[in-house]
Amino acid sequence: MSHKNITVITGGASGIGAACVRHHVKRGDHVVVLDLPGTWSDAKTKKTGVAAFYICDVLKDQTVHDSAALIEKNHGPVTGLINCAGILQRRLPPEQLTMTEWDRITAVDQRGTYLACAVYGSRMAELGHGAIVNIASITGWRSIPLHAYAPAKAAVISMTMCLAAEWGRSGVRVNAVAPGYTLTEALQAMIDRGDRNPADLSGQSAMGRLVMPDEVADSVGFLLSPAAAAITGVTLPVDAGWLCGTTWGTYGGVPPARPLKP
Repeated sequence: MSHKNITVITGGASGIGAACVRHHVKRGDHVVVLDLPGTWSDAKTKKTGVAAFYICDVLKDQTVHDSAALIEKNHGPVTGLINCAGILQRRLPPEQLTMTEWDRITAVDQRGTYLACAVYGSRMAELGHGAIVNIASITGWRSIPLHAYAPAKAAVISMTMCLAAEWGRSGVRVNAVAPGYTLTEALQAMIDRGDRNPADLSGQSAMGRLVMPDEVADSVGFLLSPAAAAITGVTLPVDAGWLCGTTWGTYGGVPPARPLKP
């Protein structure tokens, strides 16, 4: 069976990944979700309208290769890949951040993203077309007290540029989005536990708010679409202006909204 747009979304069961699933199903893509055991159900497949769900742990090389082969056999050549699989990090000083935790975060967020790119991107290059969007982070551009997560996301930004050049002449575009503080289930849980203060997260952004998952998904959808046909190797911030607003703290912060004219 062959479909015009077969889009694979890793980590599609929750958060930004789930928002990407909704976006691309609505767009009419043949969406295949990859995630860990216990994150999906047959009922969820029917409810969301996705074509299929496959168990896939991006830490396991053979599983990633096998799932790619199975998807191609059952659904046809993959034309789009969205790498959303990732894990967050607790804020810890280096003396408390164990190398076991550092290794796991780096393995999922950096190595897992690269592995999925390598497996699916190579197949796209053989066909002469395709597009990949990786989920990076604004933390990849700034000094942040997340000593495993931020460097891993910086690596995602770098690998996006490297792979864009690698496969550009073969018709494969590789881009990334760098979300700011996005109100996913995971972040909401941290807020509910008192681990993060939403005012701290949004207060320094130019727009003075958090980002919503669907807003990230919309940007991912643009980069994956023909509307971005001449765009490759870029990382697009989707951060409500956090990157441009943080440095204004030196001058008293981002100005409040101007009074509206009557």
